[in-house]
Amino acid sequence: MSESAPGKPDVERLYLEHHCWLQGWLRSRLNSADDAADLAQDTFLRVLRRRQQSGIGEPRAYLRTIARGLMIDLWRHRDIERAWLETLAQVPEQHAPSAETSLLIIETLVEIDRMLDGLRPPVRQAFLLAQLEGMSCPKIAARMGISLATVERHLAQALRHCYRLAFEEQS
Repeated sequence: MSESAPGKPDVERLYLEHHCWLQGWLRSRLNSADDAADLAQDTFLRVLRRRQQSGIGEPRAYLRTIARGLMIDLWRHRDIERAWLETLAQVPEQHAPSAETSLLIIETLVEIDRMLDGLRPPVRQAFLLAQLEGMSCPKIAARMGISLATVERHLAQALRHCYRLAFEEQS
C-alpha cells in the first residue's frame, strides 16, 4: 500500500470496513440496489476529494452525513427531471427538444436549483419573480408585502450570491 497520497490508507480502511454497511443503509432508504451502489461509491469519492488528514472519530456518522446529502441531491434531481418531463408532455412532439438538449436542460435546471438553494426563501422568491416573471421591483414589493428597499436588497444579495458561485468559486 503506497503512502504517497496523504490520507489514502485511511480512506482504503474506511472503504473496506464500512462500504457494505453504507450500501445496505442506502438500500434501505432508497429501495434500489443500483441507486444505493452508486451513492455509496459517490460517498467514498467525496471522502477522497476532501482528503481528510486526521482520523475520523465516528466513521459511520461521517459517511451517513455525506450519503444523506447525496440522497437529497438525487431526489432533487429526480424532482426536476420529473417536472421537465411533465412540461415536455404538454409540448407538441414536433416542437420537443432532442434527447441531448433535454439532458442539457435538466442539468442546467439542477445547477440553477443548486445555486438558488443557498438563498433565504424571501430572497429566492424576489429573485425568481424578477427573473422568471419579469416583475419590476415595485410589483415584487407589492406582491410580497415588503418595502421597495427590501426588494432591492434581496435582488442585490441574490445577484452577488449567483456571481460568487459562478465566478469566484471556480478559481
